[in-house]
Amino acid sequence: MDAVQLDNVYNGDSQSFMQNLNGIKFCVVTDPPYNVGYHYNEYSDNLDEYDYLSLLRFIIGKNPAVIIHYSESINKLSIALNRAPERCVSWVYNSNTPRQHREIAFYGIKPDFSKVSQPYKNLNDKRIQERIAMGKTCKMYDWIEEDQIKNVEKEKMQIDHPCVIPYKVMDIIVKMIPEELVIVDPFCGSGTTLVAAKNNKRHFIGIEKNKDYCDLARRRIEEETSQLSLF
Repeated sequence: MDAVQLDNVYNGDSQSFMQNLNGIKFCVVTDPPYNVGYHYNEYSDNLDEYDYLSLLRFIIGKNPAVIIHYSESINKLSIALNRAPERCVSWVYNSNTPRQHREIAFYGIKPDFSKVSQPYKNLNDKRIQERIAMGKTCKMYDWIEEDQIKNVEKEKMQIDHPCVIPYKVMDIIVKMIPEELVIVDPFCGSGTTLVAAKNNKRHFIGIEKNKDYCDLARRRIEEETSQLSLF
């Protein structure tokens, strides 16, 4: 294939595409298919566990990576990769599902928590009040609280995709990754990772097997990002 261009969404197979990124300093940032039977177009989300872990292992390789997944899957993936995450951050949310949190695992990079601030919790504490009066903010905790995107919200956003990651989650992740690394999402789906990358003036590459999802990601990049150049 032709040389890979930055800041593009490519319609193709991730396993084949990732071999063409030689010479690019990048970090894989993705919320991959979870292998739990979601109804994606052109992708079976019900692989044999060995085949599923082999797929992720091949795509991630030895590259820096940030992977969102359930805790038990992060444990299995770490064994398959033969390396442990440098750090994990929990994403928690209210839901009526069996699981109410996922792990965000940072492989090969340490997240810079100083790049992200969150509201103080104990607003009645005089010391906190003094810090707020001084214009100071609270550093990122080791967890993110953000609700999942519900079907009604997806309809309003005109997003036809079964599993859309909240923008806030990806925005925080992108902010904590070293700025010199290109953000590569090999399962870019509806494009949330890429929107967050562009809004933070980061170079990105999206890869998606389904053409309709590619078109959706491109539309969102066009509509949901500032029209400023990355430079």
